[in-house]
Order: sequence, then structure tokens, then C-alpha cells
Amino acid sequence: MKGIILSGGTATRLFPLTATTSKQLLPVYDRQMIFYPLNTLIKAGIEDILIIVAPDHSGQYLNLLSSIFKNCGINLDFEVQKVPRGLADAFILGEKFINGDNVTMMLGDNILEDNIYEDILEFEKGGMIFAKEVSDDPTRYGIVEFDEKGKVISIEEKPKIPKSNFCVPGIYAYDSRVVEIAKNLKPSARGEIEITDINNEFLLRGELIVKKIQGEWLDAGTFDMLLEAGRVVKEKELYKSFDPRIEEAIVEFNNELKSLAKKKLL
Repeated sequence: MKGIILSGGTATRLFPLTATTSKQLLPVYDRQMIFYPLNTLIKAGIEDILIIVAPDHSGQYLNLLSSIFKNCGINLDFEVQKVPRGLADAFILGEKFINGDNVTMMLGDNILEDNIYEDILEFEKGGMIFAKEVSDDPTRYGIVEFDEKGKVISIEEKPKIPKSNFCVPGIYAYDSRVVEIAKNLKPSARGEIEITDINNEFLLRGELIVKKIQGEWLDAGTFDMLLEAGRVVKEKELYKSFDPRIEEAIVEFNNELKSLAKKKLL
């Protein structure tokens, strides 16, 4: 299993914060947002991870992450996405990286409370997504419709009239066929190739697994949600659930920065 974190885009809803840095490099409590999806993938046993970034902030990602995991067996690669073309474009950009393996893709601004690591570890074939019931406006999300027996009937992207309140959080697992499926997608009315179309293709083939989650799902894409994410992480102590390799890497990185700062002052 390979991992991809999609951290491109311009994040205009967070201007002026994102005028100078990437949204996924903004702090959520005591560390940058990007560490939360990294933790999800690493705790699921994934050690080869591709981070897709926008050109304006690629240097910042390299400064933070290019060597931070060098001593713990986690391999990070980087790919620049010059023009955002939709979530499904991650699999086209990452084709060589995926190289015929299964892949889990996660959005860089998503924070999950639920332990989904076993689900990813046990995944073998087809597609797997998650569903979370939301109380706010479901027209903002991809929406999953279930029948009375809990079987998935349909998945729609930002429907005007949602058929349920179950949205699709930004984490998706697929086998290697996802690359060819993504290549054959036609842009939607929004001009993007949609991840929902990939999910519907696997659904049509009878190979899509949808698992419901109960815990917090934080999409830190607005000022209020960014503030809420920090509050939830602190109050529920999610910052204590990081993989030890990440904690050790951050401590070592911080010590190196402090040492360099002292030398500059001398």
C-alpha cells in the first residue's frame, strides 16, 4: 500500500493566512496540519508517501519534511501540481509513484478521530471510502445514499437536494486500477475530474466498500473549522495519539532548529 496526501490548491477561504503559506502548513494546536493525515497513513502501516503540493509553497514543504523522517524508515516523495484539476488528478500525477500498488489518498486538511488503521491494513481490492453523518449543510459534500439494509445506492457530488446526511470524508483507498479510471474521466460541470466519479465506477462494478465512522471528522478549510480543529485536538487529546516515529522525528527536528538558531546568535 502506498499513500498520497493532496496538499495543493490555493485555499482562498483562508486568505490572508494562505497568502504566504499553504493551508496544510498552518498550525492545528501544536503542529502543522499536514502531520495529521501523515499520522493516519503511517499508523496504517504505510511507509511510502507522496505529497502533492502547489508550486508556490513547494519549498516550504521541502524545508519541513524532506529530511524529517530520514531516520525512521518513512519515505516521502513530492510532486508539484501546477494547475488544480480535481481530487482524481492525484492518481494521474502519482502514477509512477503508485507503480501498480494499492494506494490510499488523503486530503491534507482532514483530521480523523476514529481508528481506521485496520480498515486500511486489511484492504485488498476495489475501492474503499468512509461515510460520516453531518448536521450542517450536506450540499457542500459528496453524499452517500444507503438503502434500508445499509447498502450503498448512490454517491453524488455536492447535490442540490441531498439524499442523505452522510458525506464522504477526504480519505480513499483503491487498487491500482484507479490510475486508468482517473485517466478516462471527463471533467464535470465544475471543470474538474471528480473523485466521486471514481467511487461511482467502483460502485458500478460492485467493488466499493463504504464504512461509516462515528468520531470527529475535521475539515479545517475555514477560519471557524481551523479554530475548531485546534480546540478538538486539545480537548480530546488527539495530539497524544501520534505514531512514536512522528513524535521522535518532530523532537529531533525541533532540536536541530534550536541548535541552528543558537549558532546564528553567536
